[in-house]
Formats: sequence, structure tokens, C-alpha cells
Amino acid sequence: MKKELLIASALAGSLGLAGVAEAASASFSGNVRSGVSGSDLDDTTTGSHASSQQSSLSFSVSETTDAGTKFSTGFTIHDEGTADHDANGITLTFTDGSALDLVEAGNAYGGYLATVPSASGEQGITDTTTNTAPTGLSFADTSDKVGFEWKSAADAMGVEGLKVGLSAAFGDDGDASTSSSAETSFSVGLSYTSSAGDTDITIGGGFIEADDSNTTSVNNKASQMAVAGSATTGNLTVGVGYASGSYISSGSGAVAALEVDSASVLTAGAKYVSGDITFSVGVVDGEGKDGAIGSNGSKTDTSESVSGSLDYTVASGVTATIGYTDVSNQDEGTSLSAHSGSSWYVGANVSF
Repeated sequence: MKKELLIASALAGSLGLAGVAEAASASFSGNVRSGVSGSDLDDTTTGSHASSQQSSLSFSVSETTDAGTKFSTGFTIHDEGTADHDANGITLTFTDGSALDLVEAGNAYGGYLATVPSASGEQGITDTTTNTAPTGLSFADTSDKVGFEWKSAADAMGVEGLKVGLSAAFGDDGDASTSSSAETSFSVGLSYTSSAGDTDITIGGGFIEADDSNTTSVNNKASQMAVAGSATTGNLTVGVGYASGSYISSGSGAVAALEVDSASVLTAGAKYVSGDITFSVGVVDGEGKDGAIGSNGSKTDTSESVSGSLDYTVASGVTATIGYTDVSNQDEGTSLSAHSGSSWYVGANVSF
């Protein structure tokens, strides 16, 4: 605890803010997730299994000025089994409930989508980096770290249940012809929550546009819209989401960046809570057409999956999980048998 207070004090002092106590308030949180995962691929590979261990540890630091504005930040020193040492940006929360994220603020559209239920667990099958079919609603979520996101208070513009977000980032990576990164980006998101009888309904969506640093690319780095909705009646929650657009995959190592056109993904899922047990199912169906930088995407990639899980709350902060996923991937119309098949997971998560 002494180290935590020293770190918090140094951070508050470096901000140099009048009206802020010399030692900001600090807290930490994290989790340890441990279990066994296995897979049975569609190729001739024999089914295999191995231990699956992940953990995270992060710190939050905050303080409130005499005028009532809250300054908060934090850092992660361990994430999913890898030393991370990643500092967060700074968030200002104002007395009216609105907030402003500064530096590494992210994009507004992804944060306002309704949550679509999906299976939990660490099961899964790795895909090739050349398969550009999206598997998540925020597949074009990219921006430079120099930026901001403004978040409205609840009941924005006098509309009960409405929240709005606006973000922008300003890259300065210089022109390039072989690599790809986000330059100037702009994003908008909004969500609306209401009730119809015994059912709580949430609808959210938004879009993002981001320039690309590559001078020879046809597409923008990101050009995408997304929408998702969920409904909860008693212990049952169902949801569905859809996203479409174009983007440029960044590539990795020897894998070159790719233009991706006609990208789309549909997600759907359901969750049912019965006492300490939660049953979840989810499906994902994604497609994209990719091509070399400077050309239009024409070769179709796909990714489809069906997943299910059962979570049991053993004690406060302790959850046991059994999960299963069946995956089918195709790259340029050819089935990827070494990257398709079924996967399972049995483990537990301890959070603090």
C-alpha cells in the first residue's frame, strides 16, 4: 500500500493542479484466470489440450478539485500473462455528469453499442493473419493516441435514456507506402435505453472515419458503421448486432497490410441467469473481401462460429466456467482446415 500511495502522490504532483490534494486516491484491481483448454481441428492434427492461464493487474488513481471536477487516470502493469506497463490517458468528469477523455481516448462508436450476449471462457481456435473477415462489431476501431472523447451525461439533450459520445484523434506518422496506420480520425456514438412493459431495451450505434498514412492505399484506414440492440426480460437477455464498412488491415511481421472491402459481421446471442448459474450462447458470421494495398478487395474471406458456456458463481469474485466453440474459417474461398474445428475450456476466474 505504501508503494501505491507514493505512485499516486507523484502523479498528482506532476499534474500541478491547484485545489488538488497532494496524494490522490489510489486503488487496484485484477484477476487470475486458470484452466485447461483443448481443440480438435478439421485437419489431420490429433486433438490436443493444454493449460490456460491469464492474469491482470491495474491501478486507478483519482482526485476531485474544490470545484467538483474529478481527474482520474491509471496504468496496467500486467495483462493476460504479459508485462504490459501501459499508462492510461486522463479523464475529466464534470459536475453535470459529462466526461472528457484526453490522450489515448479511443473512439466513441464502439463504446455505445448495446452488449450482445456471447459465451465466456478461453476456448478458441487461432486464425491466419490473412483472413480479414471481421469477428467483432468494432472491427475498424483504430486511431492515433493523440485525441479526445467527450461523453455526455445521462439523458442527453433532455431525452430520457439517451447518451452521446464524440471523439477525434490527430495522427502525425508521416507518409508511407508499405505500412498502414491511422492519421486523423472522427467517430460518433449514441445509445438509447427504454422500457416496454417488463422488458428493458437498449439500442446503440455509431460510425468511424479515419485517414490512412499509406499514400498508395485506396481505402481509408477505417470507414465503418455499427448498430446493436439488446432486450432483457427477467433473467433472460437477447441481443443482435450488425456492422459493415471497409478498412485496411495493418499487417504483422512478414504479412503485408491489405485493403478490405465489403466487410460485414452479424452477431447474436442470448443469456439466461438462474441463481448462481448463467447460461450463454452466441453466434458470429463475418465476411470481407481483401486485396493488396492500392487495389480493390476482391478475394472473399469468411469466419463463422457458434459458442456456448455455463458460468457458476462459487463465491464472491470466484466463477467456474465451462465453454465450447465451433469455428469455420475460409481464406479467399478456401477452407482453412488447420484453423477450423471445435474447442473447449474448463476453468475458473478469481477477481479482486
